[in-house]
Amino acid sequence: MSNTPKDQAAPDTPKLNPGDQAEPGTPGAGENICPECKGSGRIGAAACPMCGGTGKIIEGIGGA
Repeated sequence: MSNTPKDQAAPDTPKLNPGDQAEPGTPGAGENICPECKGSGRIGAAACPMCGGTGKIIEGIGGA
């Protein structure tokens, strides 16, 4: 059993931003420009909350 609190991610787990649909490297997913900040990573003077200031999100790229 782990001593890591439930609200704290393991160190090797990538941090997901609210706009991400999957973890980086997930098959069938890829980077796209954040629709909120249009890829700038900023909204006004603050970091974009959707992409965490990166300007990119991870989303599904395929369809059935």
